[in-house]
Amino acid sequence: MFERVREDIQIIRERDPACHSTLEVLLAYPGFHAVQFWRLSHWCWIQGWYTFARWVSHVARFLTGIEIHPGAKIGRRVFIDHGMGTVIGETAEVGDDCTIYQGVTLGGTSLGRGEKRHPTLEPGVIVGAGAKVLGGWTVGRNARIGSNAVCLKPIAANATIVGVPGHVAGEKKAAKQADHEHFSAYGVVEGAEDPVTRAFNQVRNELDVQRDTINRLEREIAKLKGLDEADAPAIEDPAERSFLDSAL
Repeated sequence: MFERVREDIQIIRERDPACHSTLEVLLAYPGFHAVQFWRLSHWCWIQGWYTFARWVSHVARFLTGIEIHPGAKIGRRVFIDHGMGTVIGETAEVGDDCTIYQGVTLGGTSLGRGEKRHPTLEPGVIVGAGAKVLGGWTVGRNARIGSNAVCLKPIAANATIVGVPGHVAGEKKAAKQADHEHFSAYGVVEGAEDPVTRAFNQVRNELDVQRDTINRLEREIAKLKGLDEADAPAIEDPAERSFLDSAL
């Protein structure tokens, strides 16, 4: 028991540069407190004291802003950073060395009793602020889920997930290997490329090419008509450009 508490303190000091001392962790880290409350409520849960276990988790939520169902399974060295609004459901499993930020939901999409309704996070997963991981499936080892992503299907090991719905961000192989070997705050992986952004860029480039081609043809037509090229109509749509830029 005390060994696990010591590990919890150590991992917070390693991963949070704002932490200055062990005493600060003991007094001012709601994620640390929530995990210790969960240990008590989970012990009560496996004894069959279901109502009392839920009451303990309810008190923990009131004090920390973090809701962990007593039936959930939490591994060692799990760090819930900030944590306000984080919800971990009954059949969720959080592996060793995972990091979860504020506003995260590990939620269920099924109403069946006794079913695996909530996700399983394998060791080393990072879930960024506001992300929603919904369903009884698995997030692979060392995966990174970016802030505010919504994940509705299994995630492979070492993947970086972004967007709504969540999709795999492109990463160069060497960068991916290097980034997933160390801790990435909020699941942000340097050099990751959103495929949706890439698709928008391709559309924008194609529109630019089409616009240039049409404008050139209009100038050629004007010359054939004996008109000044400056009098040829030209396509210019800044509103479209503004829309695409804002979408990116």
